[in-house]
Amino acid sequence: MPSRRPPLPLGNPRPASTAARRPASTAARRPVGTVTRGTTNPNRLRRMDRWIAAGHAAVLRRCDDPVAVDLGYGAAPWTAVELLGRLRTVRADAEVTGIEIEPERVAAARPYEREGLSFRHGGFEVPLPGGRRPVLIRAANVLRQYDEAEVAAVWERLCGRLAPDGLLVEGTCDEIGRRHVWVALGPRGPRTVTFATRLGSLGRPSDLAERLPKALIHRNVPGEPVHAFLTDFDRAWAAAAPLGALSARQRWIGAVRSLAQVWPVVDGPNRWRQGEVTVRWEALAPRG
Repeated sequence: MPSRRPPLPLGNPRPASTAARRPASTAARRPVGTVTRGTTNPNRLRRMDRWIAAGHAAVLRRCDDPVAVDLGYGAAPWTAVELLGRLRTVRADAEVTGIEIEPERVAAARPYEREGLSFRHGGFEVPLPGGRRPVLIRAANVLRQYDEAEVAAVWERLCGRLAPDGLLVEGTCDEIGRRHVWVALGPRGPRTVTFATRLGSLGRPSDLAERLPKALIHRNVPGEPVHAFLTDFDRAWAAAAPLGALSARQRWIGAVRSLAQVWPVVDGPNRWRQGEVTVRWEALAPRG
């Protein structure tokens, strides 16, 4: 019988004095970035994954090298394992490489490697063997600890590693994935911002403000576009209150339909039904 895999680690690993055990080549690589808290939960990134699988499907199907990167997956490899499963509903030979800047997390994930799933030590340099360029980089809850002034340089670096039709998805969610906001970027920079939520737990759309990605979270103040957007969204949500008698989903669809008359919403009812709305980046980009 095949040997059983060890259980996935829960929580953060204990700090370890590993300097003596690390190979010299590890020190020489000096991954770019800093260690995150590493907290993760199963299915935490399901909303982002499903959006990627739906919106990036055409690129995944036609690309020559369907490799994706889960950057900063954390103390346990849940999110990389789940991303592979969701991408393989689109393309059977999709691959995922989880990249972590903390060597102990890489070592803990290695027993779960299998065909199409691997783990590597690294950071924003996105080290893939053979100069491979990923068709997708997902960086969830990674930049939250950085300063807003650092975001543009990180985005530029990551976008520079993408395949020509590649996608960088960078954002933040709560601990169990009920509320999530992310920015989608191509090799030339940011394209859209997506707001996604479990509708049954939503009080009003501006509740999502606490999960804005680092590029926007400090801009939720009067005079900034993202603040104006969330204010208009709350008004549309209030106006759609009668639809709540049917369901929270119908109320959300009604609110987004109204919002789309004023803001450049780029998706349609099929995505709205999932508790999502996607808006062009230029409409929400910070001023100054």
